[in-house]
Amino acid sequence: MRKVKVPTLETERLCLRMWNKKDAPDLFEYAKNPNVGPWAGWKPHRDVAESRMIIEAVFLANTTWAITELKTGRVVGSVALEDDPYRENINSRELGYSLSEDCWGKGYMTEAVGRVLWYAFSLLNIDIVMIRTAENNVRSQRVIEKSGFTYEGTLRYAYRIYDGSVRNVRCYSLLREDYMKAISGGGHVQKER
Repeated sequence: MRKVKVPTLETERLCLRMWNKKDAPDLFEYAKNPNVGPWAGWKPHRDVAESRMIIEAVFLANTTWAITELKTGRVVGSVALEDDPYRENINSRELGYSLSEDCWGKGYMTEAVGRVLWYAFSLLNIDIVMIRTAENNVRSQRVIEKSGFTYEGTLRYAYRIYDGSVRNVRCYSLLREDYMKAISGGGHVQKER
């Protein structure tokens, strides 16, 4: 298995760090919830062993951070920068995330996304970051819009999730030049801490 090293990034309340196998119980705690995984198209985890396998096979093999609370150290979510499946020969990435339901509405994901965008645009010099979300996932759409992304359109019947249902997805993107203008001009995307 290829292991991708990710740098540790901090925000006011969160630490984004590399996943490790010991995080499996925390991942299972939020990933077993039927209100979390289906928004991202994945099935709720059955047990800690499945969560450990996901950490090893998916999270550690990609640019995926564990989102932890600074105060408690508890893993409450994940955020990833992956290859953009739609843009070939462009310096682009796709952003994806999930968050424990007990953390919804606290601004954690907006905080984490802001830090990852800073990393992508300021340190990796990525030209464009794209993100997709289920058409009916209003909470995720709010995070995306607060983070400065531009709505590009809806892909109808974009993918089939684990239960057989088919989802429409809303597609968004953020250009580095727009991000840099926003942070230098006090725009709505988050500045470096």
